[in-house]
Amino acid sequence: MDPAVSIHPSAIVDPGASIGEGSRVWHFVHVCAGARIGRKVSLGQNVFVGNRVSIGDNCKIQNNVSVYDNVTLEEGVFCGPSMVFTNVYNPRALIERKSEYRDTLVRRGATLGANCTVVCGVTVGRFAFVGAGAVVHRDVADYALMVGVPARQVGWMSEYGEQIPLPLRGEGGYRCPHTGAMYQLEGTTLRKISG
Repeated sequence: MDPAVSIHPSAIVDPGASIGEGSRVWHFVHVCAGARIGRKVSLGQNVFVGNRVSIGDNCKIQNNVSVYDNVTLEEGVFCGPSMVFTNVYNPRALIERKSEYRDTLVRRGATLGANCTVVCGVTVGRFAFVGAGAVVHRDVADYALMVGVPARQVGWMSEYGEQIPLPLRGEGGYRCPHTGAMYQLEGTTLRKISG
């Protein structure tokens, strides 16, 4: 463990866990032995991190989030308060299904809003934005704005976190209203082309 990690006295970090420089572990957090956590990560109050979890640099995990086994968060992922990950698709208390965990991947820069649920086995794309309370049960495209139960795409989000309006007449793509960065829609795929 890097000495430049701040760990609250009430937190439990099991021997063997790896937490990178500049990370902060707040009140009542439990990090299991096999967890791999990057640099400058914030784990809010009452966060649980399982053994087979990888959390990239600069992630922010807000209060009351459990990051269960087989979840991977790439760099810069935001997990809002009390959002939920699952790792078994069809759980039963009377039937052990630990051998059936499904991998969940949240790509770089994605935002998972407060109280949303990400059902196991999906990939949430780069810089996607899942609204508060949404239930994601299938893969999410890069930059997609997802809301509702079940979650459906209602628009596009820039890397800055602003909804991208429809293109202006004569303009070759979508423009972030804050940064001016340009995005191009190719079929059902949005990609950044400048800025």
